[in-house]
Amino acid sequence: MVATFEYRGDALHSSGPSPTLAAASAALPAGAYTSLRTYGGRRVLRLAQHVRRLEESLPGDSPSLPESTVRAAVTAALEATGHPESRLRLTYAPPRLFVSVEPYEPLPEAFYRAGVACATLGLRRDNPRAKDTRFIATAAEAYRALPPGVQEGLMLGESGTILEGLSSNFFAITGGELRTEEERVLHGVTRALVLEVARGVLPLVLRPVRVDQLAEVDECFITSVSREILPVVTIDGHAIGGGGPGAVTRDLMGRWSTLVQREAEELL
Repeated sequence: MVATFEYRGDALHSSGPSPTLAAASAALPAGAYTSLRTYGGRRVLRLAQHVRRLEESLPGDSPSLPESTVRAAVTAALEATGHPESRLRLTYAPPRLFVSVEPYEPLPEAFYRAGVACATLGLRRDNPRAKDTRFIATAAEAYRALPPGVQEGLMLGESGTILEGLSSNFFAITGGELRTEEERVLHGVTRALVLEVARGVLPLVLRPVRVDQLAEVDECFITSVSREILPVVTIDGHAIGGGGPGAVTRDLMGRWSTLVQREAEELL
């Protein structure tokens, strides 16, 4: 169950429970949103970047959102809900700030050991640089239509280029390079951190791969706050590389864990 609060006057005001984060978002005013999770109950990664993304997703004349306000709101929401670990969605509909909280439940460890399946979709965001709550309903409908056993839908651009997932960023390793789209995708906070750790591993090419190039791809993975780095081993039923998580992906997963231990910070 998801608890949603509006933070105003330095206090939380409950907006009532919802069964899912998508349902909670649908009940709120349209605005910008960002998702994050806790580590150790009260630690988060790069909260300042999440705040900047909220502001960047709105028109330039929108009022600014102080990071101190967000820290106080998230801290109060976590204290009110008391989960051991939490997944949160911040929704900013100026001047109103909402915090939705649910227990964080990690994906099965088997997904990381064996990898997951994805399927491509003829779908894309109207504005890929804005994390707009109006896309949540579109994504939820697309998820319901995915074939059984498929964990993520990958949205395609012109000429079959793989842009991003419905709620993730997409990376491919091919020809000794890490490839990902730059211009037509959401710049997720997890994506930015993965690019940071990857710079010490292999060259980065900010250009997507096409579906018809997947036979040449050695490894793939998707990234998001909840998934972190999740290996992808099939797309549209076709095996990627050797059909299992590759060595580079596993290396990046280890580096990600190190980064979390080093950089996850207390909220207050």
